[in-house]
Amino acid sequence: MKQEVSGSCPACGEEVDWLYTTENIPYFADILIITCSCPVCGYRFSDVQNISTNEPVRYRFTVSGEEDLSVRVVRSGTATITIPEFGVEIAPGPACEGFVSNVEGILCRIEHVLESVIIDGDDTQRRNAISLKEKMADLREGHGIITIIIGDPEGNSLIDSERAIKEEYQETD
Repeated sequence: MKQEVSGSCPACGEEVDWLYTTENIPYFADILIITCSCPVCGYRFSDVQNISTNEPVRYRFTVSGEEDLSVRVVRSGTATITIPEFGVEIAPGPACEGFVSNVEGILCRIEHVLESVIIDGDDTQRRNAISLKEKMADLREGHGIITIIIGDPEGNSLIDSERAIKEEYQETD
């Protein structure tokens, strides 16, 4: 189901369309995707909310080739994403938004943060950010292996692959 609702842009007050879309992810749940983009000020919003309740969950997925970059990832606003090989942890915060993406989309989000570190960080932070970007580029070319772990206390996240391992959720995720 898709429904457009007119409303105000939270940033500038301009009239914008909010799009509400429901989608069923097989073997998972029904989700609500909320999006808005203001053509006047550039404000963007997207969120994914689970329509049903689930048990806490943790998924582990090994990315070992270019084809794995297209694996679908659903992250709720309560989930933590960890990539141990990169020393990366994306933890939820008060304004955390859920998203539906893929492994490559997660890498793009990390690279966006690295760009700001390269611009604003000290020399050590810059070197580390550049090194991490190089590792990500190698991974995209099929070299290297990483593990993506999603832990969600509300059970509303998923790595949609037959190779994803569903584990018992632990509070320390």
